[in-house]
Amino acid sequence: MTRQQFTTQIIELIRSVPCGYVSTYGDIARMAGNPQAARQVARILHTCAKPEKLPWHRIVNREGRISLKPFQGYEQQKMLLEDEGVAFDETGKINLDQYRWHALPDNW
Repeated sequence: MTRQQFTTQIIELIRSVPCGYVSTYGDIARMAGNPQAARQVARILHTCAKPEKLPWHRIVNREGRISLKPFQGYEQQKMLLEDEGVAFDETGKINLDQYRWHALPDNW
């Protein structure tokens, strides 16, 4: 798979995450066929979210936490997710068992 094909696959997967659900950088990388590419997913998301109008806020880290720092996008991402019905616990963590989306079978 070329870099452009991988980027296109990542964009389509991010675009597929439905309202009210989240996926992780690693989940998206795995679904695109490269489980070691979570950082590339973050890079693609950073550069393509705005021009591609991606639901960037639905991608979180493997712990179910927002990766952005306070006052650098954290509050906006949390608000967008809460507006979609995604709940956070008292430590700022999302229950991935409840809100995680993936396009692969449960045994992946």
